[in-house]
Parts: sequence; structure tokens; C-alpha cells
Amino acid sequence: MSENTYPSVNDLTLEEKASLTSGGDAWHLQGVEAKGIPGYMITDGPHGLRKSNSATTGEVDLNNSVPATCFPPAAGLSSSWNPELIHQVGEAMAEECIQEKVAVILGPGVNIKRNPLGGRCFEYWSEDPYLAGHEAVGIVAGVQSKGVGTSLKHFAANSQETDRLRISANISQRALREIYFPAFEHIVKEAQPWTIMCAYNCINGVHAAQDRWLLTDVLRDEWGFQGIVMSDWGADHDRVASLNAGLNLEMPPSYTDDQIVYAARDGRIQPAQLDRMAQGMIDLVNKTRAAMSVENYRFDIEAHDEVAHQAAVESMVLLKNDDAILPVAGDAKVAVIGEFARTPRYQGGGSSHITPTKMTSFLDALTERGVDAKFAPGFTLDLEPADPALEAEAVEAAKGADVVLMFLGLPEAAESEGFDRETLDMPAKQIALLEAVAAENKNVVVVLSNGSVVTVAPWAKNAKGILESWLLGQSGGPALADVLFGKVSPSGKLAQTIPFDINDDPSTINWPGEEGHVDYGEGVFVGYRYYDTYNKAVDYPFGFGLSYATFEVSDVKAVKTGACTATVSAVVKNTSNVDAAETVQVYVAPGKADVARPKHELKGFKKVFLKAGESAEVSFDLDDRAFAYWSEKFNDWHVESGEYAIEVGTSSRDIAGSAVVELDGDGKTQPLTEWSNFMEWRKDPLGSQVLEKLRAEGEAGRMPVVPDNGMTRLFLDSMPINNMSVLMGADGKQVFEYMLAEYAELTK
Repeated sequence: MSENTYPSVNDLTLEEKASLTSGGDAWHLQGVEAKGIPGYMITDGPHGLRKSNSATTGEVDLNNSVPATCFPPAAGLSSSWNPELIHQVGEAMAEECIQEKVAVILGPGVNIKRNPLGGRCFEYWSEDPYLAGHEAVGIVAGVQSKGVGTSLKHFAANSQETDRLRISANISQRALREIYFPAFEHIVKEAQPWTIMCAYNCINGVHAAQDRWLLTDVLRDEWGFQGIVMSDWGADHDRVASLNAGLNLEMPPSYTDDQIVYAARDGRIQPAQLDRMAQGMIDLVNKTRAAMSVENYRFDIEAHDEVAHQAAVESMVLLKNDDAILPVAGDAKVAVIGEFARTPRYQGGGSSHITPTKMTSFLDALTERGVDAKFAPGFTLDLEPADPALEAEAVEAAKGADVVLMFLGLPEAAESEGFDRETLDMPAKQIALLEAVAAENKNVVVVLSNGSVVTVAPWAKNAKGILESWLLGQSGGPALADVLFGKVSPSGKLAQTIPFDINDDPSTINWPGEEGHVDYGEGVFVGYRYYDTYNKAVDYPFGFGLSYATFEVSDVKAVKTGACTATVSAVVKNTSNVDAAETVQVYVAPGKADVARPKHELKGFKKVFLKAGESAEVSFDLDDRAFAYWSEKFNDWHVESGEYAIEVGTSSRDIAGSAVVELDGDGKTQPLTEWSNFMEWRKDPLGSQVLEKLRAEGEAGRMPVVPDNGMTRLFLDSMPINNMSVLMGADGKQVFEYMLAEYAELTK
């Protein structure tokens, strides 16, 4: 067989087909060298390449990897609201994969941040599925544009670490479709990831790796996914059931290929299904051949570090800036307090942990720029009690400073893959230190380092400025210096609401579950969808972020373009003397609906860079999904007729203007039956005709008259028509039979 002629599944023996559906070791596909199928490497991770130095032996070593660019994890990068920048990050990640001969990089992870205590929130993008999908698609498209595959993960509903290997996430169909699926769906339809990784957990009692409805009916048949599905590491518990469900690849291998062979021979696996799963693996290998054939490639370390730098700049969210304390004046006397300034926490813990190509702390950046600042660590990066000597040194350093930059946050021991957090609070010793420093010097700016939100309100009075920097990757130090000293204005927006208290979050009552299951009882009311709908006070709303510039959003217009579509436009103007970027956000607010719907939902955003005094018009096309909800009655998306407000603003609670469109709706109806109530008959196009004829017949004396006073209508509206005799006696039976007969005539 020539090197340009690749095999198909028809060229393989049964044993060879079976072998392709399991890995060769922890980090390699299982090749069939005799048939020209190589065993390429696949490895982590979502914010940069984590190729273990022991990968050639197939061992799992999370802390010994080859140097690679550590880009900001999704906790930070999601706050950029900049898909083009995220695409650049993806391209850079792919180039590093080409150098290291990695065919598929395992990421991004687009699971929803259902609860801010989730231990892996630092790896995930948002509490909002629209934002998560429309940002993370840049990683997929960017990586794959270079001929390297991605693995979109973890499909689906992997929103916690507690008991993650076996817990059943019990979720309504509507919540799955509106909250936990859309990010995956958008990326599949927009970018066709070459692989998808299924989750550990069960969904409604079925392991994700064995769920044919999930992996075949929805993913492949509904969404048109063309790639392969692999298991999370150790998520495949039944090779035969998983392969039948649509799982192409078990990782890592359990060395049970014989189970597939036996099942194929005795009919438990149909030949066509095994062929589909094995052919998918051959197709994946063939897609990656060109990139994996590049020899002696070396990526540009400095260029990739610059991408990481820009990503870090745009990841920061300015939460508070009283008295315009930021940016720091060039001639200011600066005190820097907090060990994070010297020893940055730039990434999360667990399987995505990267060995960076270089590492520049904030203190390093100050030294490089010739900024003279007093430094005191103040505390240790662990969960041990406070050190009085370190505290005293920090308070002394703050004396006489024009501004105190305090670097606070969560040490790695407080959040990581493998466990969920127990509190939103930062370590008490850091809060006590802040209070002591603020008592000595009121000009304090807090710079936060954390992978998910922390409570801010209890200590915010001690800080004039608060900069949420999340986890910034390897170039966070220079990026922080750029923002804090005003070289660039902060432009990040929150991808996650900051509540006052964890008990304000609607999922907390069911967190993290019990007896092997967790009920997603909040349904579609996740994050701001809950807070905004029920007017719950929050510390900082979804989409919020300050700037050194000021902006005005005006002239909001919306135009209906189809039965269920519209366009919206607005003008955004930079009203300051500072060049900066603003993110215009579009929310759709449904009117009266047949189901409980959130007050509004994000359905569009654009980040616009404007020079001082400059303005620009932004426009958005809203398709039918922007107005739809998942109807369990129709088992489909449904757009009701009626008014929809389209809101344009700069956060979910900072709405600058809105416009209303009247949509026709999709016209979906269900057949009326004896179990349909009077309200459903009245709202149905044919049912209303039947009721109008019934009224006319009643007035003519040919049929009983249906009572229509206020109280009776209350009963009728909710009453199945087969129960009419309760209100009308024998006449009710006559009315009921007449309605069904007339309806049958209209539907012939």
C-alpha cells in the first residue's frame, strides 16, 4: 500500500477493527502499522499543550511536561468576550502541537458553571451557554485550521467534581437543551470538532459513555457531528454498550479488545456499527497526517508569549475604581503586597497543568520597566494560619505609599480539578491583612487571582479599586503592569455573576447532591437567568466590567426580518479622552409565554475598540433560536407569536435601550384531544373555529350554551373537555362529543 493510499475499514480484520476502538496507551491512539495506520499522540489541554515527558512510555504524570505556552485558562479568557483573539490562541496552540507531534489536543471544556463552587470552573467558560459556545468555538476553529484536532469536552452536564466519576445529573429535557447542550451544539455546527470527549457522569441515570440518545441521536443525527467520540480517562465502563451507543474510542485502554471481538461474533455488536466506529478512527488519523508529517518544526516562543500577553490583558475585569485610583500615576510611590505578585497563580490544578515556556511575575515586570516599588509578601500561599511577622512587614510597607497594590486570591490548594470548593470566601488571613493595611493607607487596590468567583462585598470597603484578574497564564505579570499603569484600558466583562453569598445561588439547595445523584432543580434558571428574573441583588452582574474610558450606547433599533427573525442595531460612542474597547451585549426578553422563561437571555455581543471620541454602529442578526425555548410538549424548539423586547447594554443589568418586535411565531400546534383544556382549544387555530361554531349553535338553540361568566371560565380554562359534565351535567357530554366530531372534520 503506497503512502498516499490510506486504508478503509474494509481492509481490516475484525481484530484490527476492534483494536482501533481503544487507545494504545494513556496518550496514544492504537495504530495498525501493518495497514498504514499510525498511533498518533493525543494529550491535554484546554489552555495550552500539556505533553508529559513520560508520554512516550504511556505513563500519566501531571507535573512533568514539556515546556509550552500557558495561555490564560477559560476563567480569564472568557472575560475577554473576543472570539477573534481566542481564535489566535487556538492557532498558537496548534503550532505547538505540530512541533510536539500531538495530533489532538484535549479541549476546550464548555461545561456550564452551574455553581461557582465547582472545582473545575477555571477550565470552563461561563454560566451562559451562548457566550461559552461563541467564545470557545475560536479555540476549535483556530487549532483545526492548522491541521490539528480538538476534543470538545465534557459531553455533557459535567458541572461538579464531587463524585464526578459516577454521579447522575438528573436534568429536565428543557434544561439540557437550553443550558447544558447549546455550547456544544453551536461548536459542532459551526466548527465540526474532530473529536468530542464524553463526560464521566451519568445523565438521568445513564453513563454518558453508554448513552446512545446522547452520542448518536442528538450529537450525530440531530446536530450532524462527523467526528469521533472518545471517553474521558476511565469513563468507559462497558466496552460493548459504549460502542453500541456511539463511542469510537476508549481512553486509556483497558486492554479488553477481545470483548469487542466476541460481541461482534455473537451478534451483540452489529458489523455495521463496529465498522462505523472503526472508520471514524481511520478518518481522524487521515485528517491529522499532514500536520503530523511536518518535520523539524519549531514554533515562535516569543510570538506565542505575545499572544498570551494580549489574552491576559483582555481577560481582566475592573470591578471598582473609586476616585479614579487606577491607572497608577507614573511618578506614584507604590507598595506591592501579597505573595501572588511574586509567585503568581497563573493556572488551575489537575490535568491541564502546564510547564510554561517562560514565566514573568508582576514584580519581574516592574523590575524590567524600572518601576521602584516596596514589596512585602504579607502571607504564604497555603491554608496555614497567618504569620504575624509577614503581616507587620506588609503594614510597614504600606506606610507613605501613594497607592498600595494588594495581590490577593485563592491558593492552588483551595481549588483544583478533583474537588469542589466549600466556600466562596478568600482565606481569612488575607482579609485580615487587607483590613490592617487599609487602616494604615486608604489608597488600596486589590488585584484578585482566582479560578472562579470569590465573595467581594465583605471586604470591598477596604479597597478603592478592585481588579479581577482571574488566572492569567504565563504572561500575566506584564499584562497586569500594562493595565494597572494605564498603558491599556481594562476591557474584560464578567462571564460569571458575582453573588453576595453562595446561598443566593439557586443551585445551592441541590449542591452537590446526595446518594449518587444531583437534581438540577433550578432548571433553566442558572446564573443571571435566575438573579435577573427574580430581582435578586448581586454584587456584580453578568457582563459587567469598568474601563478607564466612558461609553454611551444609543439609537437602539430592531426590525423584524421574518416570521421568527429580526435584526438589531445600536450606536456606541467613546465619550472620553481614552482609547479603549467596549462590549455591546444583546439580550432577548420574551413577553407572555406558555412556560416559565428567564427575564432575558444573551443572544449577541460585539467587542468594539474605539479611539477617544469615536463612535461606531453595531448590528446583530437574530435567528429563530434567539427567540425560542425548548418545548417538552412539542419535543422541539418553539417560538411563540407575540412581542419580544430586544435589549442592548453593557451588562445584564446595564441596559442602555431596547426595542420591541412583534413576531408571528413558528405556528407549531399539537393535535387537540379530549385531554386538551378549553384554553388550548381557544388558542389553537382549528380549535378556535370549533368553539366559534359551538357558540353560534348554542345561540341558535341547536346546542347547549357553554357558560362563560368569569368564575366558570376559570374552571373551563384548566379543565380537559372530557370533564365538561362536571360543570354542565349531561349537556357537557354533548358539548364534548360535538367538539371532537367537528375537530375531526376539520383535520381530515
